[in-house]
Amino acid sequence: MTAQATNKDLQAFTEEWSAWHRGQEERLAAPHGFLAITGLHWLDERPQRFPDAPGTWRTGADGVTVTLADGEELVVDGTPVRGEHRFGVLLERGGVDAVWGDAVIEVARRGGNDIVRPRHPDAPLRTAFTGTPAYVPDPRWAVEGRYLPFDKPRPTTVGAAVEGLEHVYEAPGRIEFALQGRTFSLTAFPGSTPDRLMVLFTDATSGVTTYAANRVLTVETAADGSVVVDFNRAANLPCAYTDLATCPLPPTENRLPVAIEAGHRIPRERGGAA
Repeated sequence: MTAQATNKDLQAFTEEWSAWHRGQEERLAAPHGFLAITGLHWLDERPQRFPDAPGTWRTGADGVTVTLADGEELVVDGTPVRGEHRFGVLLERGGVDAVWGDAVIEVARRGGNDIVRPRHPDAPLRTAFTGTPAYVPDPRWAVEGRYLPFDKPRPTTVGAAVEGLEHVYEAPGRIEFALQGRTFSLTAFPGSTPDRLMVLFTDATSGVTTYAANRVLTVETAADGSVVVDFNRAANLPCAYTDLATCPLPPTENRLPVAIEAGHRIPRERGGAA
């Protein structure tokens, strides 16, 4: 391969990474993205009011209910609601976004708990956001590997960014790859589509140049089980920026003993360098 061809390949690789990175930043800093969250409110049977959301909220065996005072209104699935509104029983990792003026009130279930998490476009964390520091993309951190499915999905319990909270995933298999002359294996969780997997991990840079608790990779699987594990696309989860997130932590076996100097670094919001 000529030097010119190599340079073109590197340029294309860098441009593809830059497009991915921009997409990550745009979703994070969207008007109702995670940087717009102003509160993480845990519900129980007691009626509660919150300063950043309308109504009085409670939950129980029949699910989440809000009671709106005179003059208060939410729009749920395009329909204005007033008075009492029942969201019902929510699915784990599911939820509903109710519109309140220019804000969105997220009503969700995390770790077996119902929560209200308002998102306001003028949240200081969002308006002050200047981007996420990242390592310069390098093709050597994109390695080939294989997806090895389990005989049946394995229920896997992991911790969360919120102390005392747990998440349970049905792990469908593991990803095996070689790096720096060593073979590693990472437990994978279901991704957003059947051919995608979510891999949570830490490594020797965690807490030094990258966020201490976790980073996440999306890995696409081919029909023959081959995968590319591209650590350049190791992304921060929302908990890297805000304490108002309930992000899962990696399983113990996903703590890599090598330094992965690729992907997202510690956010400036957590004291990371530019």
